[in-house]
Amino acid sequence: MKQLASVSLLMALCLVAPANGAEKASEQRLDEVAERGSHVMPFSLEQTTHVFSKTENGGIQQVIVKDPANTEQINLIRQHLTKISTEFQQGDFSDPAKIHGDSMAGLAELRKAKQGEISIVYKELSDGAEIDYATDSSVLITAIHQWFEAQLTEHARHATHQMHHQ
Repeated sequence: MKQLASVSLLMALCLVAPANGAEKASEQRLDEVAERGSHVMPFSLEQTTHVFSKTENGGIQQVIVKDPANTEQINLIRQHLTKISTEFQQGDFSDPAKIHGDSMAGLAELRKAKQGEISIVYKELSDGAEIDYATDSSVLITAIHQWFEAQLTEHARHATHQMHHQ
């Protein structure tokens, strides 16, 4: 009987827990982040989706269009991700701070990384672009994962996660 209750509780928790493991921010916070984001990201949040995939050595951040024929948004995504990948390689994480604040989870550790300690690789996709973050540092892997969770929480209307298998 006790085992059945434990199984029932576990099943109930699985049903109510967010799929990405991150709680959605309040509606007010989601609005604030979307407003700040509109001043930093040139593409439309409503016409795109952020996809965050944690990997064993970091993670992959994608921004893709909802309509693959929307070449204007694809170009804006590529422009922005090219810009921030270059900035991130130089240790400049000011754009995420402008959107989410300086206390964003993982951001302080990412800013402390030595140049080249995180491999940051930009890649075009047919429906947008991606940045692949990879490192051997367990501290930085944790920081990347925390940073992804924070973005999933605060971009909840416009973001999703995806499991990535290497």
